[in-house]
Amino acid sequence: MAKVVDQDKKMNWRGLSKLIRDTNPSKPLVAAAIAMSMIGTIAGLIVPFFTKNLVDQLSGSTLSSGVITLLIAAFIVQAIFSGLSMYLLLYIGETVVARLRERLMKKVLSLQVEYFDQNRVGDTTSRIVNDTGVIKDLVSNHLISLLTSTLSIVGSIGILLYLDWKLTAILLAVVPIMMIGIRFIGKRMYKVSKGLQEETAKFTATITQVLSEVRLVKFSMAENVEEENGKNGIKNVFGYSMKEAKIYALLMPLMTLLLMGVLVIIVGYGGVRVSTGELTAGELVAFLLYLFQIIIPFSSMARFLTAIQKAMGATERLQFLLDHESEERLNGEEVKNPAQVLSFNNVEFSYGKEMVLKKASFEVPPGKVTAIVGPSGSGKTTTFSLIERFYRPQEGEIKLGDNEISRFSLVSWRKQIGYVSQESPLIAGTIKENIVYGLEKEVSDQDIEAAASQAYALPFIQDLPNGFDTEIGERGIKLSGGQRQRIAIARAIVRNPSILLLDEATSSLDSTSEVQVQRALNNLMKDRTTIVIAHRLSTVVHADQILVMENGRVSAQGTHEELFMNSDLYKELAQQQFQMEEKSS
Repeated sequence: MAKVVDQDKKMNWRGLSKLIRDTNPSKPLVAAAIAMSMIGTIAGLIVPFFTKNLVDQLSGSTLSSGVITLLIAAFIVQAIFSGLSMYLLLYIGETVVARLRERLMKKVLSLQVEYFDQNRVGDTTSRIVNDTGVIKDLVSNHLISLLTSTLSIVGSIGILLYLDWKLTAILLAVVPIMMIGIRFIGKRMYKVSKGLQEETAKFTATITQVLSEVRLVKFSMAENVEEENGKNGIKNVFGYSMKEAKIYALLMPLMTLLLMGVLVIIVGYGGVRVSTGELTAGELVAFLLYLFQIIIPFSSMARFLTAIQKAMGATERLQFLLDHESEERLNGEEVKNPAQVLSFNNVEFSYGKEMVLKKASFEVPPGKVTAIVGPSGSGKTTTFSLIERFYRPQEGEIKLGDNEISRFSLVSWRKQIGYVSQESPLIAGTIKENIVYGLEKEVSDQDIEAAASQAYALPFIQDLPNGFDTEIGERGIKLSGGQRQRIAIARAIVRNPSILLLDEATSSLDSTSEVQVQRALNNLMKDRTTIVIAHRLSTVVHADQILVMENGRVSAQGTHEELFMNSDLYKELAQQQFQMEEKSS
């Protein structure tokens, strides 16, 4: 088990090193920070030596102004260069974490939809925010300062050996004990910090879920349930935090105890040697000052070792994200002629073991309206997801004309598609920002207004206090369902797609809103290849063709009249719909 942990740590150390190198921090800045840190450290090493001369001169009742001047100069140089190096280190750390977050953001946006099916949003958020913060702490506060700490320790020990090797030998006897303790505690810290980051991510995911669905929580009176879930998450995070605190509580006093014990021995033994004349008072003072220059860096090194264990745990989680397969958005051909037949040929697809589409085959003629109907779970929404290339067919092929759609670049293919769903997702921002969302080209105010007019959204937009600049709240919460639908339709009109996908676009609206939205959809559908998913057959009876999906296959296709005569399932669905409409009327 220990070998496995050590092997994981070696891999994570390499991964951490690569993660930092990939952010390409400025080499001149890193070199300048190291150089300034070293100058500050060397100046700090000179101070005790000058202090020795000062004490010896005071003991001999002689005082040289040159020694005082050099001592003050060393203090000033140490302060200036330490301050400059600290600023540069913080700047480098912030730069590294900013570039790492940019890389992660780019990666998240290019991840395939399967990743989001299997991972909670809050967990991903925690990786981008919290785990990168752990790496920033390592780079800014510990990594480069390790060099100065090492230099300070090695330099101090070298000077101490020069001053008095016997006292130095007492000090060096304790070092192996301290290193063994640090190594043992480091192994524990790796496990604890990894667990802490996992629990923090779970808690973040819980909070994100609750806040994003706060109305569901309140409507369902689930406040007590979510409060209990939050308490459990906090309890788990607290538990790991206390394990981490115990490690710190064990490490720091152990270091202090050992070093203070050495200090007492050296003061006692050194005092005896001063009294016998083997050592001057200045040499003893210098020895003690150098001892402190070893104690402080040793404490820094202990904190570095705990910080690097935490950073390696964060690296493992970040590498999990970065290793996921991304969408290749730009690879492929351009779609030159979208006005061709879109066809499914023996397409099979499953989300797990159970097949959703089973050798599904059909054709969608260009410039016509094709409706897809069928019971829930028959594969209608999955068909849309495959057309949008959120997933790949496991068997069979999807073609536009004679070309498989996988040959086209994702950017070129998705530019051809307009999508209006039942939920009509909107972003926090203004109405204008939502209509032009995702478009790289500039859209004039006249074009935006024309799109809103065609979507029957212009009247209600003009009635709002700030018109197109009105803030609509998170997910468009300040608008009604019908208004959100019409904004989504205006967005599709501005995109001017060749292929239009409508997923239950009017199913959740009242009759007044449905009439307005249906008019807007009729404007949008003109001269476009349109595929409509609908449970309410009354909205698709005039479609050019209707596909009946059953158990992942197209069991029948034709016009409303043909299917009513020839398809038992369609006839059953139609009769159920008409009975429901008669009862509601």
